Amino acid sequence: MTNVSIPFVRRDARNGIVWIKRAYAMFRAAPLRWLLLLFSYYLLIGLLEFGPLQAVGQFVAPLLKPVFAVGFLAAAWSQERGVAPRFEHLFRGFRSNLLALVPLGAVFLVGITLAVIATALVDDGRLMALMSGAEKPTEEALASGPVQLAMLFGAACAMPSLLALWFAPALVVFNDAGAARALGTSLRAAIANWRPIGVYCLAVFVLGGVLPIFAISIAYLFGDAVASLVALFVVVPYLFTFVAALHISDYVSYRDVFHADEPSPGTSSDSPP
Repeated sequence: MTNVSIPFVRRDARNGIVWIKRAYAMFRAAPLRWLLLLFSYYLLIGLLEFGPLQAVGQFVAPLLKPVFAVGFLAAAWSQERGVAPRFEHLFRGFRSNLLALVPLGAVFLVGITLAVIATALVDDGRLMALMSGAEKPTEEALASGPVQLAMLFGAACAMPSLLALWFAPALVVFNDAGAARALGTSLRAAIANWRPIGVYCLAVFVLGGVLPIFAISIAYLFGDAVASLVALFVVVPYLFTFVAALHISDYVSYRDVFHADEPSPGTSSDSPP
């Protein structure tokens, strides 16, 4: 492990769209394999968070998310080199500097927790009550001005942690960086690339939020039965595809920012991460 700074480049705003397009292209090359990884990942996280050991699992799951993120990175790395994603890729993080990856999960857990707690400064704790189930999350409650302002404030408070974690798992695995170095480098690279990241986040909001809601709203014009069919056979498969592409885009964005001058490899005998 070295203390030499890890170089990165500043990308144009349009690269935020390019990341998503490339991720979708990789997904389309092996859709069933990517969906297997996706379902397996969320099944394992769900068992931790809602299984018999729920009290412990709710704290363990966030710690392991960066570890599982390495699985998707390894699968994308392998696919780029002619090897299709495999189920065993999902557990590659457990063999790739686990001592550096778990602290990333701790940063995520602490950062998000502090951001949620900070929302009490805006709405006197109402958003926390809604999230914890202490108050029923009615449409009126979610639409209230203080709660919506608290959501925006919480997102702003969480932003430093999210940016520090953006590239961090990839930096640990591909650049042999320790947790602190990976977080610091990721934060600097993400701030330097705020334009493509901003475009990427806007695209995610539109594609993952606005578009599905719009589709279901249009379907409701033709009745509840049509809306249910559209949700089940159109929106749900679309969202699975979308979420899979988001996981792949972690690798695509990392490669674009930290390995900008490297040509896309074909099949090679390079050692996997």
